[in-house]
Amino acid sequence: MQLKFKKSYKFALKSSLYVTLFFLATILLYHYFVQLLNLSIVFAFSFLFYCATFFLIQFRVEHFIYKRVKKIYDDVSLLETTSYINQPVTTDMDTLTKEVKKFARDKKLEIETLKIREEYRKEFLGNVSHELKTPLFTIQSYLLTLLDGAMDDKNIRKKYLERAEKGVERLIYIVKDLDMITKLEVGELNLDVTQFNIVEVVQNVFDLFEMKASNKNITLTFDTRYAKPIWVMADQEKIQQIVTNLVVNSIKYGKKGGTTEVSIEDLINNKVIVRITDNGEGIEKQNIPRLFERFFRVDKSGARSEGGSGLGLAIVKHIIEGHQEKIYVESQLGIGSEFSFTLEKAK
Repeated sequence: MQLKFKKSYKFALKSSLYVTLFFLATILLYHYFVQLLNLSIVFAFSFLFYCATFFLIQFRVEHFIYKRVKKIYDDVSLLETTSYINQPVTTDMDTLTKEVKKFARDKKLEIETLKIREEYRKEFLGNVSHELKTPLFTIQSYLLTLLDGAMDDKNIRKKYLERAEKGVERLIYIVKDLDMITKLEVGELNLDVTQFNIVEVVQNVFDLFEMKASNKNITLTFDTRYAKPIWVMADQEKIQQIVTNLVVNSIKYGKKGGTTEVSIEDLINNKVIVRITDNGEGIEKQNIPRLFERFFRVDKSGARSEGGSGLGLAIVKHIIEGHQEKIYVESQLGIGSEFSFTLEKAK
């Protein structure tokens, strides 16, 4: 597509004026010191001289400077076609300088963004590879042992197949979480907002993980008895997943004989806040800002022995933000942690 030429007369007007004034000053000096001239003719000629100079300079600007300016636009348009292809070419140096500087700033920002994304991509692929490698190698080792002759022993065969099954389950768990976090990050979170009782959702999670908690002698409880339902507006399935992830984390990092307590409080502006508190290991202060990063683990060895994908809190954060709500973390090493999030109260 041909670039349009936007004429600029500022340079030609000023240049012609300066040249004409210099010419007029020279003629007037000649008039006063050498020979008297007809001033009417002098000023008329100066005007004609100004017009001729203007057209000459403008012609030179359009046919010589323009060629060089247009080449800059052509080079720029190769890199940013959509931004420059429909814009007129200007011979005004100030405008051109501003546009080129703006283009340079935009490109610099784009390059820096691409570098950050590349580092993010490398880190993500490394984390995915690491997370998938552990269960895959576990499954492979059990299957190879069975193929090497252990299959003949019924007890060993059953035990190894059960362990291989657990490895497969963890792979499925990781892949599902990866699929969900990918959808959440590209904005494909479809919320089915309904009215539901948040107390009932928490109780369902307690019932689901009661046995898991009892294995570590951890008590799952409310801070008080909620005799009446507390109705909120949100996606019930997604909120149950949030509560599940936070309760599972509290069990995973909880102390034997500890407690995981859930409280639900009214806030201003028609909001409620759900608090999930434990008296477990706690989190070091420097690790708190990174808790919601993908694959970040506070205790890498402990977390892996407990299973999990390393994506639980990242998923929690995305779901909360999808509801236009907030999530908060308070923790003290050796004392415990509290995760809390807000929800809209049903009217």
